[in-house]
Amino acid sequence: MDSTEEKIKRIQAGEAHLFSDIIRLYQHRIYLYCYRLLNNREEAEDAVQDVLIKAYQNIGKYKPQAFTSWLYKIAYHHCLNQLRRQKFQSQIRKLLRQEVTAKSAEQVVENRLFSGPVAAALEKLKVEERNLLILRIFEDKSFAEIGEILGVSTEAARKRYERTRVKLKIVMERKEEQLWARVN
Repeated sequence: MDSTEEKIKRIQAGEAHLFSDIIRLYQHRIYLYCYRLLNNREEAEDAVQDVLIKAYQNIGKYKPQAFTSWLYKIAYHHCLNQLRRQKFQSQIRKLLRQEVTAKSAEQVVENRLFSGPVAAALEKLKVEERNLLILRIFEDKSFAEIGEILGVSTEAARKRYERTRVKLKIVMERKEEQLWARVN
């Protein structure tokens, strides 16, 4: 069986039908990544389609390196743009004083799965910081891969991750202290 890089060379040479192999190989992984960033099943499904279309449209520009990192970089930027659009739309709704839509059943269940301090702590992180945690913990990416996805050096990725980890720990400790103070 061809390696991913060999298939990509063949796709670039005109064998477009081979992209279906790339889709089968990466679709689920990209879906999980997008879901963790967007926190919504439907939006993640749409994002996967958009990301794979963007990858196909730009496959001619791809230069052999690390395809997975290239694909995750496309997914990261797509999700980041989606989150920015959501934030903007939310601000517009508030300005117009429209009712904010109710949480989906999936969001309610997910909120119950995470403890209060963990969920609250994660909400305090910036999207970029949550992305670092997702790439490192859930996607099991190396710092070199994370650096490639974010467009920074391996060392910068490592330092950002460590700062984010410390920040998350501090936020969680504060939340736990607040909860403990309410109980006592």
